[in-house]
Amino acid sequence: MAEKTKPLAHGGGTLRRNLGLWAIVGLGLGYMTPTVVFDTFGMVARDTNDVVPAAYLVALVVMVFTAISYGKIASAIPSAGSAYTYVRESIHPNLGFMVGWTSLIDYVLLPMVNCLIIKSYLEAMFPDVPAWIWVVLYCIAVTSVIYMTMRGTSNLNMILLVFSIVVMVVFVALVVAQLMRGDGAATILSVGAFLHDDVTLGAVLTGATIVCFSFIGFDAVTMYAEEAKDPKIMPKAILLTVLIGGGIFLVASYVSQLRFPDWNEFAPGGDMQFVEDSTLPIIGELVGGNVLMAVLTAAGFCATLASGLASHASVSRMLLVMGRNNVLPQRAFGYINRRTHTPTFNIVLVGAISLLAIPFTLELIAAWINYGALIAFTFVNISVIAWFAVRKGMRRTPREIFSHIVMPAIGTLLTGLLWVNLHPDALIGGITWTVLGLIYLAVITKGFRKKVVAFDENQAVTGFNKVVKVPVDER
Repeated sequence: MAEKTKPLAHGGGTLRRNLGLWAIVGLGLGYMTPTVVFDTFGMVARDTNDVVPAAYLVALVVMVFTAISYGKIASAIPSAGSAYTYVRESIHPNLGFMVGWTSLIDYVLLPMVNCLIIKSYLEAMFPDVPAWIWVVLYCIAVTSVIYMTMRGTSNLNMILLVFSIVVMVVFVALVVAQLMRGDGAATILSVGAFLHDDVTLGAVLTGATIVCFSFIGFDAVTMYAEEAKDPKIMPKAILLTVLIGGGIFLVASYVSQLRFPDWNEFAPGGDMQFVEDSTLPIIGELVGGNVLMAVLTAAGFCATLASGLASHASVSRMLLVMGRNNVLPQRAFGYINRRTHTPTFNIVLVGAISLLAIPFTLELIAAWINYGALIAFTFVNISVIAWFAVRKGMRRTPREIFSHIVMPAIGTLLTGLLWVNLHPDALIGGITWTVLGLIYLAVITKGFRKKVVAFDENQAVTGFNKVVKVPVDER
């Protein structure tokens, strides 16, 4: 039986290679939460002056360029850790740490977003039950599933995802029928959903910065690089995730915009709380009464739960990589349970952090997430240039220049454009977190006099990790 050498984390466990292409795409789509388009529709319609599809289209264009960059760098550096790993290997370990630290904002807080959405659904259904009870029960349930098995997490995620997408298809069919009978914009073909006289570029970019957090998931699938049956499927999985997810967002937001051409329908009496919270239940009720509201809420619940599973699992693996590198305490963060093959300490920690969702709003957490995500996206594009054009010298032909310089440069500029249009609260909170990371980096590098320890997936590492012979069949 063939053998290969691979490092084991503290605890003696390994990550199993048992995820195929569609399992990884499913985790990415689950992470993206397709029904989130309805949750944030009210606030995005308000901020864009009723051109939500335009915001999604701009965000999708940016994400496609960035997804291509993720695919290229993931094939060259097939390791877990996403932007943290790519920047560390292609540019500098210290910069990689800072990008990883900054992107922890979106990875750690996205499970909290799912918790907030679940809480809003259950509050609407059971208004007499204290909200904190739902937060605690949700965190315990999700943490327990991910703690036990990654394959089981993937299977449950796929079931929940399929159900939510089927319900979204039914919703779109109902809305199209209503538009054809004269409701809303009374048409199924209208440029007004993307552009009208009162729309400004600034408003669309503002909306795009809000909805870009909906796309976080295509990049998170890179966290499963060490659990993919074949690492070569990663670029395809990344691009499929962003294209399928973007298509779902565009179709759902387009028909919803035509059905509700004025966002004030969601704010009776000027009550802004209706658009700052999830508008999914309201949309369901207005389109199909209490029955559709219940079904759409159930779909939103399932999609959010799927996202909770995928996002929780992803961030636990990013923390694992940083722990294995010993930039976070290795004994805790670098631990993999021998029995479950999961990074159990990280999983429990993320569950505990998600409990902090109780006092926050969806809009504020989404703003903070976008700061970290756009930083990661920007530097992944830069990493493609650094790795291929600079380190590997692949800039000799027009094709190489276009692929390894022009395309990622466009991705960098587009993500930068969204970054400068972030909400002020996102900039304040994000910059504060970045400064804390810089201080921590100064401490562990003794005043920047040395590099953060680098990590090679194919070699032994210091500390608790050791190299052992693992049968290939274990994959």
